[in-house]
Amino acid sequence: MHQDEITALFNQQAANYDAQWAKTVPIRHCLHLLLGASLADLPKDANILCVGVGTGDELIYLATENPGWTFTAVEPSGAMLDICRHRAQQADIAARCVFHEGYLDSHHAPEKYDAATCFLVSQFLLDEAARSGFFSEIAARLKPDGLLASSDLASDIESPEYEVLLQAWMHMMSAADVSADAIERMRKAYANDVGVLPAGKIASIITSGGFELPVQFFQAGLIHGWLSKRAGKHEA
Repeated sequence: MHQDEITALFNQQAANYDAQWAKTVPIRHCLHLLLGASLADLPKDANILCVGVGTGDELIYLATENPGWTFTAVEPSGAMLDICRHRAQQADIAARCVFHEGYLDSHHAPEKYDAATCFLVSQFLLDEAARSGFFSEIAARLKPDGLLASSDLASDIESPEYEVLLQAWMHMMSAADVSADAIERMRKAYANDVGVLPAGKIASIITSGGFELPVQFFQAGLIHGWLSKRAGKHEA
């Protein structure tokens, strides 16, 4: 998908996004629990970059659990970012946040970050070189040994295992009150508009973007999560 198509899609979905996925919130809760544990050794005054922050789930969780941390929320969809900002204000954490509407390449930070999050974002980059370049942009914004927690849909779509996982995933979507038409569109999107790749292939793309070998710390259905450390080739 092109950048303008992605932005338009999420602008359209923003108002009902959280309500639509409310029944899948246990997955996010588990991801956030493991995310917090994975980043537990960061400094008490850590500065965190949240790429493609959406409506702000991981930001709200991390900020609530770590009152000394500060955050930069980067999101191309203005409608999604508005919801994120509103939620941050309600949680009384907005004073610790910078909100940037746009893609990562439009954000020029004066300082390096201790860690970054990037959940279900890189999968929209179908070109492998562009996907690697995206991770390279994140790596360039991190301090030496800075951490990246990322997640994407992952599977070998040519394997029998994928059909089993996809079927279960679609049943979960049905239970979450997603319409049959929307599920069919989702199935087609996974085949044509989303870069669903084997987990090992995604890990290699992250590595090629300037990170040490990623460690998978999470899986729920098709969602896989990795923790990666910035490699030494980027200058601080």
